[in-house]
Amino acid sequence: MEQEFELIAKTFMGLENVLAQELTQLGANNVQIGRRMVSFTGDKEMMYRANFQLHTAIRILKPIKHFKARSAEEVYDNVKTIDWSKYILPGKTFAVDSVVYSDEFRNSHFVTYKVKDAIVDQFREKTGTRPNISVSNPDIRLHIHIAGDDGSISLDSSGESLHRRGYRQESVEAPLNEVLAAGMILMTGWKGECDLIDPMDGSGTIAIEAALIARNISPGVFRKGFAFEKWPDFDQDLFETIYNDDSQERPFEHHIYAYDIDMKAVNTARMNVKAAGLSQDITVEQQDFKDFKKPAEKSIIVMNPPYGERITTPNLLGTYKMIGEKLKREFSGNEAWVLSYREECFDQIGLKPSIKIPLYNGSLECEFRKYTLFDGKMADFRHEGGIVKTDEEKREMAQKHRFKKNREFKQRLDDDSDSYGNSRGGKRDYYQLKRDLQANEDGDIRSFKFHSFDDERGGKRRPKGRFDDEERKYSRDKKRRR
Repeated sequence: MEQEFELIAKTFMGLENVLAQELTQLGANNVQIGRRMVSFTGDKEMMYRANFQLHTAIRILKPIKHFKARSAEEVYDNVKTIDWSKYILPGKTFAVDSVVYSDEFRNSHFVTYKVKDAIVDQFREKTGTRPNISVSNPDIRLHIHIAGDDGSISLDSSGESLHRRGYRQESVEAPLNEVLAAGMILMTGWKGECDLIDPMDGSGTIAIEAALIARNISPGVFRKGFAFEKWPDFDQDLFETIYNDDSQERPFEHHIYAYDIDMKAVNTARMNVKAAGLSQDITVEQQDFKDFKKPAEKSIIVMNPPYGERITTPNLLGTYKMIGEKLKREFSGNEAWVLSYREECFDQIGLKPSIKIPLYNGSLECEFRKYTLFDGKMADFRHEGGIVKTDEEKREMAQKHRFKKNREFKQRLDDDSDSYGNSRGGKRDYYQLKRDLQANEDGDIRSFKFHSFDDERGGKRRPKGRFDDEERKYSRDKKRRR
């Protein structure tokens, strides 16, 4: 049996617990929750599966050295002690990414250059030649992390961020990050037991991620590749076995309904759903939520309305008031989950949430709130056996310091305010906050772009695996990856 080694799964702030649950279910050992990351141990198969099967990870790192990083010289010397010929073969390229939280190093690019210098100097001294650096498509991608005076350097086994599934053909304004959408679905506890509705679905991300979870389809099946496939010790047969194993996929007996008021968004969502091969599981239609009618079947709503930050509506608060009215009148007997940013927006919904979960959408510190909807009075609902808050939700809400005191929930960061809205003069705290926000920026793809993702030949990208909408079976080309 192959010896286990340390691994780190990176994620977004607020998704650490969900990711830890995924890893535990996957069979990872020594699972430990950190800040925007979960550490664990496993063998090569576990590393491959973590990249291929996790819904809420953005990157899987394999640490190769931990060291003290109290100065630039100490970083250089420690990196140079690693035998890089084991990882970077002749003629291969590499790149270095850095994440730094340190008083000693204010610029992560400086750390990147020191690491590159150490690696290049080692090759020059041993072979007289140096490996080339490729920022866009390196054979080996390295990740250095410095927190205080503790440093570590890792191999990046993922390459392109894992939120880039590969099924997205087009995008509309402010598309929700795929990893965040999957995390939201998993937080609700829904795994396909009833219908799911997203009444403001944009480009279809929540609906598609929900369908993948309901069918237990590995999100990595759509990707063109992973960084570990370029490693010297890549086991192609092992990965082929993982890639072609659909034994854990399951039927989905219910349905997912996605709506949007904008026809351009509807067409985009339909295109993405088709690219994912999920057209028979997801229906996408044009509809304003103000016209929403009570569904015939038991359902759950998961929605990400406009916040007024990157996307807004002519009457933002009126939109949230309408959401509350529709939920109360047309969705009794079900539960709804709403992700938003502003307290005044939630106030307009006018319903008492069962639970509030702090969750980042990019750099925005949002809340994901659950609403249990019922007719009549709460006392009557409880008397009839209805549950507003589960015991687990009560324990979660009772935790001290669950929310920051006077947490930033309405204000944007500016040069004179901290995350609590308090004026400060110390640059150290300001830089720290800026770094904290920047660490989540990769997850913030709520842009104002509408574009197609084309390959080098000008054609649309094709997912590696897809549902055949006519034959209703999930098909993979067994030879595609050989």
